Amino acid sequence: MATQASTNPESQSSNAIVRAIHRHYSDTTYIRSEQTIEREKFLIFNIPFNRWAMFPTAFIFQAICGSLYAWSVFNDPIDSFIYGSITNAATGKSTPAAHNAAVTFYIAVGCFGLSAALNGPWLERHGPKLAAIVGATIFFLGNMIAAIGIYTRIIALLYFGYGVLGGAGLGLCYISPVSALQKWFPDRRGLAAGFAVCGFGAGSIVLAKIPQPLTAAVGLPLTFVVLGCAYFAAMLICAVVFRVPPPGFQVNGMDMYRNKVDKSGDPEANASEKAAQDYKDPGANMVLSAAIFSTEYRIMYIMMLGNSIAGLVFLSRLANIIKDIFGKDEATAATIVAINGGFNLAGRLFFSTVSDRLGRKNSFFVMLLSQVIILASLPTIMEKRVYWAFLLVIWILTSCYGGGFGCIPAFLCDMFGPSNIGAMHGIILTAWSLAGVGGGLLFTEVYNHLLATGYTVKDPMVYSVNLHWILAVACVGFFFFLFVGTNVRDRLLPKAKGEFARMRFFGRLVRMGSFGVRFVSKADEDAEWEAYVDQRRAEDHADRSAAAPEVGST
Repeated sequence: MATQASTNPESQSSNAIVRAIHRHYSDTTYIRSEQTIEREKFLIFNIPFNRWAMFPTAFIFQAICGSLYAWSVFNDPIDSFIYGSITNAATGKSTPAAHNAAVTFYIAVGCFGLSAALNGPWLERHGPKLAAIVGATIFFLGNMIAAIGIYTRIIALLYFGYGVLGGAGLGLCYISPVSALQKWFPDRRGLAAGFAVCGFGAGSIVLAKIPQPLTAAVGLPLTFVVLGCAYFAAMLICAVVFRVPPPGFQVNGMDMYRNKVDKSGDPEANASEKAAQDYKDPGANMVLSAAIFSTEYRIMYIMMLGNSIAGLVFLSRLANIIKDIFGKDEATAATIVAINGGFNLAGRLFFSTVSDRLGRKNSFFVMLLSQVIILASLPTIMEKRVYWAFLLVIWILTSCYGGGFGCIPAFLCDMFGPSNIGAMHGIILTAWSLAGVGGGLLFTEVYNHLLATGYTVKDPMVYSVNLHWILAVACVGFFFFLFVGTNVRDRLLPKAKGEFARMRFFGRLVRMGSFGVRFVSKADEDAEWEAYVDQRRAEDHADRSAAAPEVGST
C-alpha cells in the first residue's frame, strides 16, 4: 500500500501542534517486514491462518468489551462498600448512603469514544494485534487501580482506574478487530462487522451474571482483580489471531478495496478502467484527513448520533419503566431487560447481514425511520399503559439501535476505504459517547426537575417530556441522513452554481441551493456525468503523458 500523502496547507503550518495533529490523521500506512508477513501466514505450531478464525476470536474479544454495559450491577455494592448503608426502619431494606459509583460509567463511556477517536490512526499504522494488546493492558491496569480504589474507599481512584483507563483501553480494543475484519471480508463487510459488534451486546448479557456470585465468594475489591486478570488473559489469546491481509490479498474475485481483480491479482487489468479508478470509487484512495472533513462523514456523524440517542438514554431506564409505569415486579423487569439485550444483539447481526444485500443506506433508512415512528408513538402507548404494544415497539427500537452499530463499520468502509476504517470508526463512536453522556445528563436533569415539581415516578409524563427532545434528535439524524451521497455520481459530480446540498428522491437527483429545489432529469444527469468522465479521462491521459519519458531521451 502506498504511503498516503497530503498537500493540505495545515501540514505546512508553523504551529507544531497543528502539524502533529495533521500528520497523525493523514498517514494510515501499515509497514511490515517480509518476515512479519511470512510469519502472519501461520497461527501457532505452524497452523495455517484462515480468515474465518477472526470471527470467534473477535466475538469473544468484543464480548469482554461489552462488560462495560454491565457496570450497573456494581453501582449499589460499590456505593455501600465505600459510603456505608442506610436501613429503612419500615421496610428493613438497606440502601447506599451515597450514589456516586454510577459516575464511573459516564466517565468510561466518554473516554471510550475519545480513545477510539484518538487512537484510530495509530491502530491503522501499527496493526490490530499490537493495538489489541495495548488496549487490553490499559484495561487490565484500570481494573487493578479500580480494585485499589474500592479497597481504600477512594472514589477518585475508581473514577481514574475504571473510568479513565478502563474506558480508554476498551475504546482501543473495540475498534481493533472491527478494523481487521473489514479488510479480510471485502465480500461480506456487513456480516463481518455485525458478527464482531454483536459480541459487544452478548457480553453485556452474559458477563452481567458473574459479579454478584463472585463478590459473594471473594469480596468486592478482589472481584475486580479476578475479572481483570481473566479478561486480560482471554484478550491476549484472542489478540494473537488478529492481523491484516498480506499484500496482494484477494478473495472471490476482489481485493481488499473491493476492486475486481483478474487471476493474477491485478486490479482493473484494463488500462482504461484502471485510469478511471478515482471516479469509480472515490473512497479507495482517499487520504484520512480529507475523509474526516468530508461532507459525507460529517452527515454520517449526525446520523449516528440520531441512531444512538434513544437506545442509550431511554432504554437505560427500561427496568424502571416496567416497574413504575406498568406495575410489574423486579423479576419481570429483569427478564424484560435481558430479553431486550437479546434484541440488541440480534439487531446488530440481522441488519448488518441484510445490508450486504439491501445496501447500507437502505438499511439505515429502515432503522432510523422506525425509531422516529416508535418514539413519536411511545408517549401515547405509555399514557394508555398498553403493555404488549410497549414491549413490541421497544424491542423493535432496540433492534434498530443495535443494527446501527452493526452496519456503521461496513458503511464507513464502503464510503472511505478499508485503510481509514479504524480511525473513522473510532471518531464516529464519539457520537455514541456524546449521546450517552450528554443525553444521559439531560434526561436525568429533566426527570429530576419533573419529580421536584410534583410528578411521581409512576407518572408517564416524567418520561414523555424527555421523549420529545429524544424524538427531535432522532428526526435531525434522519433528516441529515437523507443527504448522505452513497451514489458515485452524487459524490463526484461538480456542484451547480449556488448548490449547497443534494439528495436522491426515488432515484432522481435533487439539488438544493440559492436557486431553491431543483429536480434533475435522468437525461441531464447522464449528460453531466459523461462530460465529467470525459474531462477526467483527458486529465488522466495528460498526466500519464507528462510522466512518461520523452522518446529518445537518455
